[in-house]
Amino acid sequence: MNRRKAREYALQMLFQHEFAGDRSSLEFTEERSPDQKKNEELKKFAGELVSGTLEHLEEIDRVVQEAAEHWKMERMAAVDRNILRCAVYEIIYRSDIPAAVTINEALEIAKKYSALESVAFINGLLDKIAHIHGKSK
Repeated sequence: MNRRKAREYALQMLFQHEFAGDRSSLEFTEERSPDQKKNEELKKFAGELVSGTLEHLEEIDRVVQEAAEHWKMERMAAVDRNILRCAVYEIIYRSDIPAAVTINEALEIAKKYSALESVAFINGLLDKIAHIHGKSK
């Protein structure tokens, strides 16, 4: 299973959900659905990331806001905000995934979907959050 692809699907669903605000944005559509063979594992992991992130969204946003100090969540680019949310969910609530792996994956996804400056911003915040939660690299 390619977990990065599942993380990308999760990012797309979280991004769409933020703007659409309905549960239909959390469904796998034809264009977003992974290949049939890998389908179930990818859907399961992506679904866990999305549901876990949304379930703990208030806490996750609070953690990001505290780490960001002089940045307001609403001023962050929507893509960056959702990359951070998903990664913070993994760092805090998924003990089966090392923080270093989560941070690296978030940075690779940011390189693909966000601005170059965002990569350093996301890295700094996630590293700080991992240290605060005792899960440093």
